[in-house]
Amino acid sequence: MNSAGHSEAKARRGLELTPFRGLRYDPDRVGSLAAVTSPPYDVVVRPDGLHHLQSADPHNIVRLILPQAGTPSTRNEQAAHTLRRWLSEGVLTADDEPGLYVYEQRDESGLLQRGVIGALRLSDPSEHVVLPHEDVMPHVVADRAALMRATSANLEPLLLTYRGNGSAADTSAVLERIIQQPPLLATTTEDGFQHRLWAITAPEDLARIQSDLAHHQALIADGHHRWATYRRLRAEHPSPSPWDYGLVLLVDTARYPLRVRAIHRLLHGLPVTDAVAALEGLFHVQRLELPLAEAMDALADAAREGNAFLLAGDGAFHLVDQPDPALLARTIPADRPPAWRTLDATVLHATLLDHVWHIPEDDPTRIAYIHDTAATVRKAERDGGTAVLMHPVREEVVRDLARQGVTMPRKSTSFGPKPASGLVLRALDL
Repeated sequence: MNSAGHSEAKARRGLELTPFRGLRYDPDRVGSLAAVTSPPYDVVVRPDGLHHLQSADPHNIVRLILPQAGTPSTRNEQAAHTLRRWLSEGVLTADDEPGLYVYEQRDESGLLQRGVIGALRLSDPSEHVVLPHEDVMPHVVADRAALMRATSANLEPLLLTYRGNGSAADTSAVLERIIQQPPLLATTTEDGFQHRLWAITAPEDLARIQSDLAHHQALIADGHHRWATYRRLRAEHPSPSPWDYGLVLLVDTARYPLRVRAIHRLLHGLPVTDAVAALEGLFHVQRLELPLAEAMDALADAAREGNAFLLAGDGAFHLVDQPDPALLARTIPADRPPAWRTLDATVLHATLLDHVWHIPEDDPTRIAYIHDTAATVRKAERDGGTAVLMHPVREEVVRDLARQGVTMPRKSTSFGPKPASGLVLRALDL
């Protein structure tokens, strides 16, 4: 086969999801399943949320995904020791046989998300099997890689989406039959979400799911840094090995659409007064003496007309919109699709952070990325920094750019609901 034909064959290869022996908490050894779960590592608002989770239960998963110690190497050694101790004590136990897992989340408003958790074969970007849509920060990938090396485990699943075709034989048909059985676990976390998990072990069910998914590609909804980490660690281990696969949750958004929310920025050491002053003559700025919800409504209205942001940190909100077109022409790369060039995240990073405020986007001493809107504002007001609140981008824009091979600025989107960490883990030495 010539190189072009080989490339086409690789491009046609779809998702390859394999069973694994899940590690799960023994409910008799912990206070409650809800008390040992956590949001994904990058959603935990530190230090407040971290302290809250650590005190919820001595076995909370946050002690593995966000270990606390004086140095990175000590933190990772501590996580590895904790994992080995929990295994030896029976706090975490491996299921008897390999399987895939049905995972369901439901909130108080009636939102339902259902997907399948498994070990996904890792692929290269050239294969167009798993589509990233955001850039990653090297220091975060290095941090996650060191933790995974130390623990030899995938501690929390990534969230990937695909679009099923609705046939009677597809993955969702198997999932909807499996959920008629009693679940392996059911719990309600303090955010009001109900979580249920089932195992799929019957060979015929596994074969149907694997056959269906082989025809699909996936979009990384949440977990770009962990996906990059999986790929880095795969390159370090001769194939075949367990490192050829990574733990994921796959959700069919044709049946279960995800919510897309923004990820906000907290700028350390930049008071709001200085941030606003630097915008004079470059953007229109309007001070809003409004509650947070109404200020976010004003941001949504402005975002319908063009790029818009909301600054906070001094007890009020500052609506920033109507950028100078000449400024955008000078600061935004012209070699990208128009949909990318007009993203709020693009304008924020290329124009505001790089050109106006001179803040490196990957320097954790200067900038933090926070999912919770109110928490971002509170931390800015407490620390004397600037909160930059964002309006979410539409899912179809994200998917279209990903299919073109164009990545968005890092931390551009927050898809959800995200899988709770701590319900099922994957040890690479089982």
